[in-house]
Amino acid sequence: MKKITVGCIFYETRLRKDEKAFLKIAKKKGINLIMINAYKGLTEDELKEKIKDCDIIFDNSAENASLEIAKTIEELGKKVIETSRSFYYDEDKWMFFLKCQRHRIPTPKTILLSENLNTIRKELENFGQWPVILKRVEGTCGEYVDKADNLHEAERIINKFWKKGADRLPIIAQEFIKTGICYRVTVIGGKIVQTAIKESKGWKASGISVYSKKKFKVDKPLKEIVRKINKAFKIDIYGIDLFKKDGKWIVLEINSAPAFDFFPKDRDRMVGLVLDFLKKKAK
Repeated sequence: MKKITVGCIFYETRLRKDEKAFLKIAKKKGINLIMINAYKGLTEDELKEKIKDCDIIFDNSAENASLEIAKTIEELGKKVIETSRSFYYDEDKWMFFLKCQRHRIPTPKTILLSENLNTIRKELENFGQWPVILKRVEGTCGEYVDKADNLHEAERIINKFWKKGADRLPIIAQEFIKTGICYRVTVIGGKIVQTAIKESKGWKASGISVYSKKKFKVDKPLKEIVRKINKAFKIDIYGIDLFKKDGKWIVLEINSAPAFDFFPKDRDRMVGLVLDFLKKKAK
């Protein structure tokens, strides 16, 4: 029987624990694994050679810089999980909010800000949510996310975002939900495969400043939310970050390249589930 060949896109100067786990578990499962490092800036010919035998590609990079690699692979006729479209549409924080609204998925109150400071002042005054969370529509690991207690702070943060980034990307304003806890659910093939409580000493309960020590039980309302997200976004492998407001679930965002390191001892199991799913999708 022919072995399945899986390509794995990552974006690092060297192999991390995730990549090493994928190599180890793939070998155990009899899967050929081709590592594709988007950090190295592969030419089209080099990329063609890399993926020529791949049955399916898994994008585990979580980096905008790897998007061109993923899109090129798709144009070369290979299936990528998740698609480049998921990064452009489903992970755009404003588009995500609009789609959640349409599918009645509970999310924090959110508005899209203009690119004119005079107009922004009026929009924030009308929004009336203080403190307010300001975010670029694109960003990972909690970057380009900050909290403003008043209009003066909001202007300072917006100007900081505009100066820091190469592009002046749109910014959203979002209600601040006071909590030191963020709940993460990881979904593979429509099924919840892991939960994690993400705790933080500061106000920001997502991003790289959080840590996880325990899991939590999934209740019926959360199962229903996951069902709605599966139907609305049609993503195969992703993570959901949630808060609780007045005892009810609020969806903050989804990530189509979820972390597998919340519990180091569980990493191999998670990687194994991903590879099993990719093997099934490749057939």
